[in-house]
Amino acid sequence: MFLYNRTKIDRIGVFYMSLKFIQAEKQMNDAILFQEFNLTINESEIVSLCTNVNVREQLLFILLGEIKLSKGKIEYPAEQNLGFYFLREGEYERLRVKESLQFFHRIHQSDQSIEEVLQTVQLDAKKNKKIKELTYSEKKRVQLAHILIQNPAIYIMEEPDQNLDMESKKIFINVLKELSLSHKTILILTGQIESALAYSDKIYRLDENGLHPIQTELDTEEDSNIKVENEFEEKIVQPIRFEKIPTRVNEKIVLFDPPEIDYIESIEGQTFLHIKGESFPCTFTLNDLEKRLNHFGFFRCHRSYIVNLQKVREVITWTRNSFSLVLDDSIKSSVPLSKTKMGDLKGMLGLK
Repeated sequence: MFLYNRTKIDRIGVFYMSLKFIQAEKQMNDAILFQEFNLTINESEIVSLCTNVNVREQLLFILLGEIKLSKGKIEYPAEQNLGFYFLREGEYERLRVKESLQFFHRIHQSDQSIEEVLQTVQLDAKKNKKIKELTYSEKKRVQLAHILIQNPAIYIMEEPDQNLDMESKKIFINVLKELSLSHKTILILTGQIESALAYSDKIYRLDENGLHPIQTELDTEEDSNIKVENEFEEKIVQPIRFEKIPTRVNEKIVLFDPPEIDYIESIEGQTFLHIKGESFPCTFTLNDLEKRLNHFGFFRCHRSYIVNLQKVREVITWTRNSFSLVLDDSIKSSVPLSKTKMGDLKGMLGLK
């Protein structure tokens, strides 16, 4: 794997590479877009902010210096530059892949190796192809190569894995890991919690109510207590089989058969059933649904997710501690699988 140049890091000192939001708040048309919050992202950290589109766009404009915060400030070392990876960014489609990297190399007066960057994003075999001839995912890898050529101290990435194929997602995960090892500071702006779980050290939700951390794993002691409690309940209570799961849609109660459900997600205490690409709110908690659906082949794959194992097509290993389940539905939904649950799943499948 390509090791990124660390000259700038050594020159300014290891502990200066941070991005700080200090009492940051933004209002639009007398409405609060996000409440005052404080956040420090240190070097080697990969932090995700889960937001809606409006918050994400405003944060990008603020970081680009095009608009200002209503209150507070953003700090980072003056001698360091920000590198942006946008969801939508025009490419020089008439150029060949290598030509576009050479162009960015000259603009940024980079000392990065073009050949090594091409190998990192696995486009060395297509370096002489015109960008317009590439797939969408390959074009996004060209965009990733551009920011690696720039070699900023702080990376700002907008929905980096949206609509990417599996190969490109793996490449992206590996690049993030290498950037973290090279003491880079990385902020990811996304609307997808399941994507954030695959590659972030810390995950937060930012909205009009402020900044809230999203826990990615159950505490060991808490998990142990729940396990003991469940074992005790299993000894004294016979599970009840519910044939229908109720949801509310436009003031109507809609009942779904368990086999119809692809997976279930909990977001800030609200539970949603995902069925054929649509989501439906449910009044039951995730713990309630785990008990009710256990006998229908559902599996608690993560603190915030339950999946219908009959719908699982693939188990993807992103890193040593990061896994996903790909479902056999029309949109190939991806559901996070926690490290602790990976062992349980292997046991259920009879794998070591």
